[in-house]
Amino acid sequence: MAAAPNHDGRVSPSDPAASESPAGFTISDLARDFGVTLRTLRFYESRGLIAPARSGMTRIYSGRDRARLALILKGKQLGFTLVEIRAMLANEEKKGGADAGSASVGGLQLSREQVVEQLELLRTQRAEIDSAIAELEASAARFPKA
Repeated sequence: MAAAPNHDGRVSPSDPAASESPAGFTISDLARDFGVTLRTLRFYESRGLIAPARSGMTRIYSGRDRARLALILKGKQLGFTLVEIRAMLANEEKKGGADAGSASVGGLQLSREQVVEQLELLRTQRAEIDSAIAELEASAARFPKA
């Protein structure tokens, strides 16, 4: 039988016989809570970044999946690729947390090298964006005022 959401958004089995199934979050819960689309969550699942359990056709995300999603989105916000984020998550699981050569940035454990490289990349992108904005602003200024 399908799982039904509780008042707090968690999913619990609606069939008492299925009470061994752990509570979790629906795809809609996570999409709403994190401001992402259902397609985004399915994409992350297809890439093996999150792995929800299934109850029939319903995806049931655990607290671990929720925490991983938060880290994935933080990594994306910081400009890392999904390949880089996957490696960070794998390292995190292998090491079991922080090590002496890393710092936590939004929950992601990053080495000094990763931080410096990412800063350099983002600064380069910002310079390119600033240049594009200046060019477009100059073009827009040539149009007659409305």
